[in-house]
Amino acid sequence: MIIELLKVKVPPEQREKYIQKDAEIWTKALAKYPGFLGKEVWINPNDATEVVLVIHWATKEDWKAIPQAELDAIEYKFTQAMEKHYPIVESGEYQVRKFPQK
Repeated sequence: MIIELLKVKVPPEQREKYIQKDAEIWTKALAKYPGFLGKEVWINPNDATEVVLVIHWATKEDWKAIPQAELDAIEYKFTQAMEKHYPIVESGEYQVRKFPQK
């Protein structure tokens, strides 16, 4: 499994709307693609402006197979719904390694 991690800075008064629209637009769109396993939203209790999106993919190939034109169209729809663009301030990719339970 591959984790796509995205950090976004959102004003606290917009945070709940951001999370709601992200679920309605981004998560719904990504769920249509093979290899999408789910998504979590993390809220930093020490920074009210930080929203962390943790997207689970079966493989890196599944994640990277989404056409850029599709991603652009989803981002446009999301930006229109939010009435503002919130850029990603940090991104990362992580591989999940599981170990046998004893």
